[in-house]
Amino acid sequence: MERSKIVNLLGSENQVDSVLVKGWVRTRRNSKTFSFIEMNDGSCLKNIQVIADGKLDNYEEIKKLTTGSAAAVTGKMVPSEGGGQKWEIQAESVEIISLAPEDFPLQKKRHTDEFLRTIAHLRPRTNKYGAAFRIRSELAYAIHKFFREKGFRYIHTPIITGSDCEGAGEMFRVTALDLDNLPKADGKADYAADFFGTEASLTVSGQLSAEMLALALGDVYTFGPTFRAENSNTSRHAAEFWMVEPEMAFCDLVGNMDLGEELIQYLIRFVLDNCEDDIGLFAKFVDKQLMKTLENILNNEFVRLPYGEAIGILEKSGKKFEYAVRFGSDLQSEHERYITEEYCKKPVILYNYPESIKPFYMRVNDDGQTVAAMDVLVPGIGEIIGGSQREERADVLSARMAEMGLDKEEYWWYLDSRRFGSVPHSGFGMGFERVLMLMTGIRNIRDVIPFPRTPGNVEF
Repeated sequence: MERSKIVNLLGSENQVDSVLVKGWVRTRRNSKTFSFIEMNDGSCLKNIQVIADGKLDNYEEIKKLTTGSAAAVTGKMVPSEGGGQKWEIQAESVEIISLAPEDFPLQKKRHTDEFLRTIAHLRPRTNKYGAAFRIRSELAYAIHKFFREKGFRYIHTPIITGSDCEGAGEMFRVTALDLDNLPKADGKADYAADFFGTEASLTVSGQLSAEMLALALGDVYTFGPTFRAENSNTSRHAAEFWMVEPEMAFCDLVGNMDLGEELIQYLIRFVLDNCEDDIGLFAKFVDKQLMKTLENILNNEFVRLPYGEAIGILEKSGKKFEYAVRFGSDLQSEHERYITEEYCKKPVILYNYPESIKPFYMRVNDDGQTVAAMDVLVPGIGEIIGGSQREERADVLSARMAEMGLDKEEYWWYLDSRRFGSVPHSGFGMGFERVLMLMTGIRNIRDVIPFPRTPGNVEF
């Protein structure tokens, strides 16, 4: 018999005379002549109740089932006589696949997030993390669905790269050299002897490559892992995370902002429509304001605010910030959250940042002082999208690279694209994990990635 998933059985309109369910025991309790077994197979938040009659041949073995054990149940799915569930299974056979010992760490009680990070290999079996990772799956599907419906092409950009897109130098090096016996040239590591014949790193962004595809295919996006060797231990940063990066030919900053707003609202709507039970868990137990936050984003146009005006608002706020506010400095999370949560009380798109704090590829505005950059900020999280109109003018781009001390020879192909049919184009990066934090009310990035990579932690 083919295995049925619990999510499908619980959604059934009619009883089923013969079903096979395989899953893990959440709880088991004995009555005088039978056992109640709560089983979950990961397909949904809810368990299905199994009634194992004492007349079953292996009933003495069934009574040994512990929390965390795996079992296969065949039987009849019938209307439940108890409250709280529509259906239950009257077992005709219970096969024990694996017995978990009594020291299985996920007993039926609340566990702290800190403890669960130490057993990341087991935490998906909890209600909270099972729900988080199901939402993660649905959200990934929704991203592909959104872009496909808008006619974008999905592209794959390199994980290993020779270019530093952000120019910050916070990159993990990739090497095949023997680190215990490094070949040297002029007293330094000789990368000419390395696998690629030059220095290579893990990518911080697929943007530069995506631009090349946009200048051929029109509208494209990439969605994959990116890496930052930034020694940051905040709740918002990880060394390995996923980014959604669309790039659009013939698109200016306004079109870029429009797409960012549309994408975030689409994803919220999709998750609310398709993950009702899982989102309900977070709204009940993790963040009581979650539904209100999501509906606020869904039902309001995003405020569009120039960077200069935002600085003025912060300076006049009368609030004591940990980081000083001044024109020409990047905004910190506390500034972003003040603007979204206290001043505007809705999502905000900041734009036209000073060129001195932004990367070389952003288009210089006519004032010569600012660039056509934009950041989308949402209540509860702060920045969730960062992007810009790209600098399409070869001479301006070349001058910006010289100002920032970048080696033009390393970016020859990027500059080359501005010589042959260059057009205005725009794009952004959206942190996938930050969207998950927004959707769930989880406040630590370590808890929306199955196996987080942070400074000092590469376990699992």
